[in-house]
Amino acid sequence: MARSHDFAPVDGVLLDLGLSSLQLANEERGFSFRARGPLDMRADPDLRLGAAEIVNSWSGNDLRRVFAEYGEEPEAARIAGAIVRRRAKTPFGTADELGRFVAGVKTRRPRGIDPATRVFQALRIAVNDELANLSVALEGAMSVLRPGGRIAVISFHSLEDRIVKQFFARESRDCICPPHLPTCVCGHRAGLRVVTRRPLRAASAEVGRNPRARSAALRVAERLP
Repeated sequence: MARSHDFAPVDGVLLDLGLSSLQLANEERGFSFRARGPLDMRADPDLRLGAAEIVNSWSGNDLRRVFAEYGEEPEAARIAGAIVRRRAKTPFGTADELGRFVAGVKTRRPRGIDPATRVFQALRIAVNDELANLSVALEGAMSVLRPGGRIAVISFHSLEDRIVKQFFARESRDCICPPHLPTCVCGHRAGLRVVTRRPLRAASAEVGRNPRARSAALRVAERLP
């Protein structure tokens, strides 16, 4: 799309993967476990699938998988089972309703984090297909960078950061063949140089000013000729 609008090549691309404060504040979007609006979580209102459909119709096994994989929720099976039993009587309708329910089901309560945080993260990722879209965005960003241009990505949870780390690692190698092959057959050539071997994180002073920065991780890579 950037090329079709004569907006390439570029010197830099910044991907900020954080959720917009405006979206969080809008109760009608249903992103926050404190929102009294509908259980939605679609970043694009034209998307077909909303969080309510997942919570109220997906199987217990599918809910457990989503909570475990996308939310890294240690009590995924317990929460999924409780949701299935509850929705058989009354479907979930609002975000705060689900948030309170999950908080009541969980037995572990990490300090400073709402008990429903991981479940809501998992649902948001599933609704918006965020991880697949991140992979597409990374490929697209690399394709429009001119030599010496840089791509910077700010992620906010380990799943996103892992995808960025692996993409940078793969694109900074000349060969990505499986290690058991005696010779290279992939023909891949390095297109990036990793600038940040480890993610950069906010200092305590910045976190004090902006608590949401506590989980932010910045990785940077530079386009090779």
